[in-house]
Amino acid sequence: MKIKLFLDTADINQMRSFYHSGKAQGFTTNPSLMRQAGVENYLAYAKEVASLFPDFPLSLEVFADDMDGMYQQALKLAALGKNIYVKIPITNTQKISTYSVIEALAQKNIPLNITAIFTVAQVEHVVSALRKEVPAIISIFSGRIANAGVDPVPICAEAVTIAKHLPLAETLWASSREAFNVIQAEEAGCHIITMTPDLLKATENFGKDLTEYSLETVKMFFNDATKAGYVL
Repeated sequence: MKIKLFLDTADINQMRSFYHSGKAQGFTTNPSLMRQAGVENYLAYAKEVASLFPDFPLSLEVFADDMDGMYQQALKLAALGKNIYVKIPITNTQKISTYSVIEALAQKNIPLNITAIFTVAQVEHVVSALRKEVPAIISIFSGRIANAGVDPVPICAEAVTIAKHLPLAETLWASSREAFNVIQAEEAGCHIITMTPDLLKATENFGKDLTEYSLETVKMFFNDATKAGYVL
């Protein structure tokens, strides 16, 4: 497959493992993942991961809720390394578009990852703020779109078309829910998919004989029942 696999985590040990194994081509994280990982000092953590993986695309997110705050935080994160993609949410919590911040940062040639995108209209809005000369990632939250009962594949495919005139822009399938999302993302034309460590590991089953896979599953049920000492 042509699509790139990015690990979605804030766990540095997991990052190290996938970095050295060559099973991932980049990392994405966010404040929620960092909180789950027990990160206490945001900037210190960002500096550490930026220095550990200087040759890997690394997305780090701002968390301010006002435009000036986002802009200032973006400058601090971008200064940590040339591999940093600054994640900017599509809106703030007040539903105010971050278009002005995206445009201002693009003008400063800062690589961006525009996150929490759910609609084609949002893609069009973002693309109009980006520049041809600046690397950018357009993150479509496909897993959450699917959770809303909507097929994310056409949205991703249209996003790829909309951004086609931007040579350094990549469309990303985000919030993956199952290993098969890799196939869907590839078919939609996405350049990148983000996956948790468990999902990324599950892709190792691609190509497995289904009859053999069935037998492995039956054996798992039998062995677990035996180990538990169940009787009827």
